Amino acid sequence: MNAVDIITRKRDGLELTEEEIKFFVNGYTKGDIPDYQAAAWCMAVYFQGMTDAEATTLTLTMARSGDTLDLHQIAPFVVDKHSTGGVGDKTTLVVAPLVACHGLPVGKMSGRGLGFSGGTIDKLESIRGFNVSLTTEEFMEMLARHGIVVSGQSADLAPADGKFYALRDVTATVESLPLIAASIMSKKIAAGADAIVLDVKVGRGAFMHTVEDAEALARLMVSIGRGVGRKVAAVLSDMNQPLGQAVGNALEVKEAIETLHGRGPADFRDHCLTIAGKMVELAGKAASLDEARQMMARSLDSGQAWDKFVEWITAQGGDRTQLEQPDLLPAAPLVETVTAPRAGYVALVDAAEVGKTGVDLGAGRRKKGDPIDYGVGIIVHAKVGDRLSQGDPLFTIHASDRQKLSAARQRLLAAVEWSDTPVAAPPHTIKIIE
Repeated sequence: MNAVDIITRKRDGLELTEEEIKFFVNGYTKGDIPDYQAAAWCMAVYFQGMTDAEATTLTLTMARSGDTLDLHQIAPFVVDKHSTGGVGDKTTLVVAPLVACHGLPVGKMSGRGLGFSGGTIDKLESIRGFNVSLTTEEFMEMLARHGIVVSGQSADLAPADGKFYALRDVTATVESLPLIAASIMSKKIAAGADAIVLDVKVGRGAFMHTVEDAEALARLMVSIGRGVGRKVAAVLSDMNQPLGQAVGNALEVKEAIETLHGRGPADFRDHCLTIAGKMVELAGKAASLDEARQMMARSLDSGQAWDKFVEWITAQGGDRTQLEQPDLLPAAPLVETVTAPRAGYVALVDAAEVGKTGVDLGAGRRKKGDPIDYGVGIIVHAKVGDRLSQGDPLFTIHASDRQKLSAARQRLLAAVEWSDTPVAAPPHTIKIIE
């Protein structure tokens, strides 16, 4: 068996055997197969695709390329969620404590933002003292003691994915559905969760721009997860406009805190209830999603989820004072509200443009390693379907200097499309894949 033959077989559209996939993935991870051959193989997969069986083998091989966590010594059943990334997506900050306060342990490894899609770890680091760099032992201890932990991705989990992802990023093969699915699911399987809810974003501000592509990815990931004995469901959700109102790290933490107090933007609260409800339903704590959502709503409104949030954040070193007084979180020196230049119905608030504006302000990274300004960002006051009068608030910009503020103002105004006739608000949850 050799790398060239495996590349050739996939180039010609043939199904690879389990042994061939293991040989290639393990060889590349160890350094026996060079980058140029791995790049050729990724391109062959990009054009020829993979069967579900191939994708499952690829996922398992990547998951087993390093450490795997066995969480059953802590709890009989652990749940997790994954978002494919979006603008204003601070869902984990609400969903994790919401689920954990019902006795369902949530052990999650999250990433940093890259491009205009924000990262959970960056948001959490805007809280003074919060520790995202946990050892495996610390991760397990937090989960055992508090039933909730969120940390940065361990380099020892699924190292094959780290190598392949870095290669795909520079060889124009990121968009391959089986490679995306294997990348996401290998890390989730290695992290040890029994049930996983996948939040697959669709639209301008998402990686998947069409419902068809998003559904294909969701079905493949669900198939992979079920194939290795995990309970998996995928929620397809709209990302043509930002989720909630806040875009930017500390601003999003503030919005999560509002939501945990039973308030918060309606679309964000609804999304959190669906994701958390699906996690609870998969774990067998509710007979249906409707019943689970009602349970979650009661926990938000009663303050039960808020108490769990405070317990979690402070256990990982976060400053309780900032949680109880969110105005003490990082803040930008310049704040300006941009008003509607005309009356009419909002037809589009382009999530990608809002996200890129946030990056320009300093809330995100242009490349890995760039510093983050935790205080800057945008508050989006209008949603698709809203009717505004001229002069009504449209955006509030939080900026570090006037030049960036001016550029953001122009870009945000161009991100809104108007209609003279009523526009229907789009459904937030598009479909659920079981």
